[in-house]
Amino acid sequence: MKTDNAATKKKHQGRNVRRLRQALGIKQEVIASALNITQQAVSLYEQKQEIDDDTLVKIAQALNVSVELIKELEEDPANVYIENNTFENGSQVGAIVGVMGENTTIYNPIEKIIELSNEKTALYERLLQVEKEKTALLEELLKEKK
Repeated sequence: MKTDNAATKKKHQGRNVRRLRQALGIKQEVIASALNITQQAVSLYEQKQEIDDDTLVKIAQALNVSVELIKELEEDPANVYIENNTFENGSQVGAIVGVMGENTTIYNPIEKIIELSNEKTALYERLLQVEKEKTALLEELLKEKK
């Protein structure tokens, strides 16, 4: 009788924390600050096979993910779905919200920032052009009055 290795294999919670943290672009120091521990302690947690539930809840809150995601994340990082979230301080980063099947969509927050920046640049250039046209028209009107 053959057993399914994936079903019986225990998930490495520490490794999942590290993968999620890195995917979100969060440094260990940020997690340490949120948990009121040292960066070295966060590093030790990331090496543990299993993390106690209380600490796991705090880490999940610091990463803005569910505890279940940390516990159940598969070894294949390509199966992670990332969505943009806005946090209390107004910063926008990618937040991992679930594990998906084969058709995984990943929204890169950097690409969104660049896209918005390009849109703002185009808008600024258009506004600048309108101001130049307005200035030229006003100069023309002044010349006519003289």
